Amino acid sequence: MQVLSEKLPPACPVVREVLRQTRLLLAHSWRTQVESDILRSVRALLRELDGHHHAFQGERGMLRWTLHKKIDRNPLNSAILVKILVKELERAEKGDYRHYIIPLLHTLMYTLIKAPCISDDLYERVYDFCKKLLTLPKPYCTIGLDYAFRLKTERVAPGVLYQRMIISEQSLKSDPYPYQERVFIFADPDLLSKAVCNSLVTEVKAAQMYQNPRSCMCYVITRAVQAALGEDCDVENFQRILQNKPTDELEHCFRQVVAAVECTGSEMNADRGRHAERLEKIYSMVLNSSAGGGRSPGGLHGSPLPNPNISFHLWTDEDQLWKELVLFVRPLSQTCEQDCLSQELDNFEIQDIVSDCDYCEQTRFSVLSTDSGIERDLPAASEELLPPSGTDVEHARLQRKGGIKKKACLLESMALLQNSCNGPGAKQSGKLHRKSDSNLVPMPHFHRLYTARIVVLGDDRVLGRLAQAYYSLRKRETRRVFLTPRLNLQFYYIPVVEGQPDTWPTQDHTTPGQMELCELAVYLGKADPWYESNVNTLCHMIPKLATMPSSLSMYLRSDPFIIDVIAYYVRLGIQPVYFQVYAVKILFSNAAQEPAEDVFLTELSAKVQDCKAPKDHMPTKKKTTLEVPGADLTVTYSKVLVSDRKKEVDVLLRSTGLVVKAIPSSETEDLVCLDVNIAEVVKTSNLSGRSFSSATNKIRTRNIKIQCMEQRTFNLCLDKDFRRTYTNVVSVEVSPCLEPSYCLQKTRTMKFSLHEPEGVGLAKYMPKSLLLPINTFAGIIQ
Repeated sequence: MQVLSEKLPPACPVVREVLRQTRLLLAHSWRTQVESDILRSVRALLRELDGHHHAFQGERGMLRWTLHKKIDRNPLNSAILVKILVKELERAEKGDYRHYIIPLLHTLMYTLIKAPCISDDLYERVYDFCKKLLTLPKPYCTIGLDYAFRLKTERVAPGVLYQRMIISEQSLKSDPYPYQERVFIFADPDLLSKAVCNSLVTEVKAAQMYQNPRSCMCYVITRAVQAALGEDCDVENFQRILQNKPTDELEHCFRQVVAAVECTGSEMNADRGRHAERLEKIYSMVLNSSAGGGRSPGGLHGSPLPNPNISFHLWTDEDQLWKELVLFVRPLSQTCEQDCLSQELDNFEIQDIVSDCDYCEQTRFSVLSTDSGIERDLPAASEELLPPSGTDVEHARLQRKGGIKKKACLLESMALLQNSCNGPGAKQSGKLHRKSDSNLVPMPHFHRLYTARIVVLGDDRVLGRLAQAYYSLRKRETRRVFLTPRLNLQFYYIPVVEGQPDTWPTQDHTTPGQMELCELAVYLGKADPWYESNVNTLCHMIPKLATMPSSLSMYLRSDPFIIDVIAYYVRLGIQPVYFQVYAVKILFSNAAQEPAEDVFLTELSAKVQDCKAPKDHMPTKKKTTLEVPGADLTVTYSKVLVSDRKKEVDVLLRSTGLVVKAIPSSETEDLVCLDVNIAEVVKTSNLSGRSFSSATNKIRTRNIKIQCMEQRTFNLCLDKDFRRTYTNVVSVEVSPCLEPSYCLQKTRTMKFSLHEPEGVGLAKYMPKSLLLPINTFAGIIQ
């Protein structure tokens, strides 16, 4: 129709006007259809959150992904989706639909990051809504404040959020923004089948097949220029010129764009017009560098958002998590010798990885020096002061040598450990309510350039291994600080269970087997509905996709679903829920056997062993008394009171076993305590004689000690993991696991002040308990 209007002679204004009106009507009709389709998808997403529509059970977890894929295929619809989401957010805020706010807000921010160009009016509406959330309780005000800060920067420097995400996730070298991130997926091969592990490895490789530094740099440059110039940018021609540039010229252009965007984002009174002028110069320079670089403004084009850098690991070694983190912070290519680092990884306590690697290949000499020891303080003509090549020995003595790094003082090390602990620095003594939300206050002078996002796959058993690894890591950092000042550690959990039904437990029906293996995931799903919709739905979907036919699996690899959902989870799931790690002290019947210490996160179960007499001592006469099962146990515990008063209770009872649960059964019960269910044996008398019955004795406590009074012993299992079973146990003591840095500081304080009370010195301001943070989208919604 456009070609026909161009061929018409000038004497046909009426026909031209008719054609123009027809084009407008067609465009309006198309826009109306697109808006209706997107609105239906958004409403379906909200109905899924209500959980009352069983028709959506088969599509749980797919609706959000499908909505974003629609926008990826046609980026021009980003503005339409943003307008619809803003209207739905305002409607939810005015009505009684608060459970819609956080899912809609996450969907909105993810769309804004990927959108090629958004008008300033839309940015202002979203920013004003985020400011309204500051009047609501947590977690609404926390997420609203975080997104308000991001939107304020994105509004003056369009494309800065996209640029920072690409640079950090793809580890692109950039001086203005030197941060790096990596996603580590850990799977326990004893819990997941080989088919599931192979399927995940294949999908990870397929998602990163087309990711390379050149493409990512082109994405960043194109996205920044298009976001600043809008439709005045000839995107197709601009991309073609960038792709044909040599690598050094492309890197130079990339550095210029990053510097311009970061400069605008860091200015106090930044001007969007000045930012557009800076990128206009870079845009003109790139077009003028090509022979066919003429301007012909075209429409908007979307820039793909590559998946983050993901590495998949089979969790076979107990120290594997720590070793991978060390290699991430200090790669082998940056160390002095590979053998030196591997030796340090194997024996961390003997060698100092912080200082020794920097000078191990050089011979040290005692040289009188009058300079400051800083390279930038050398004179400009320092090369002329070097001796001639003939005096090699003297040259070696005068050459600047790598010195020993000054170790941080005690207060600085303790401050680092305090900041790396969970939540704010104040000690949570006596606080029974579970902590949530990211109350992380960055300390000055401690800029962590690395972020490791640890994703664990499995059930509660893999979480028990994670608690063990985290406790071991904290002890290492307490003995010698290395990762803490460099690394920001984030934990994520995706439940995966094989051989279970395809339905996830809801309010209407529950699956006992799944409830037993994924108690923590069920709790997080009840506390955060968006976690339930996006993460818990992967529990059976991952094994299901692993068993699909090869033809269908090849189609999914071209458009990976699992990796896309994991990327969405690690990018927007920044609100942690803190779970108390509990310490266990175990005594055995054999006095020669050393007592054992361990930790658990979800459950401890104990079962009294049957007492079987040997055949040589079997009685010849018939038994006249009824043998009562179980054994006499002494239970000592501190009763949990809302007033936080301590009340010690001693109980003597006969029992066949007990179960200690650390995860509450309901999201409304956010008390950090243990629910102990003791299978008590009650003796009764009736006409037929003496008998016994079983009853459940329920106790709520924070610490408990159980001791067997007879010659019998019991078996102990931690976190439902048969690999962590202890036999011939006579006594077990459970208490909240203490933060290793707190224990160290308390020991040092008591060493120099024996008669001082416990809460003195720096230990008073440090977290006392070790808490494991699991990231979700909203934390705990009250």
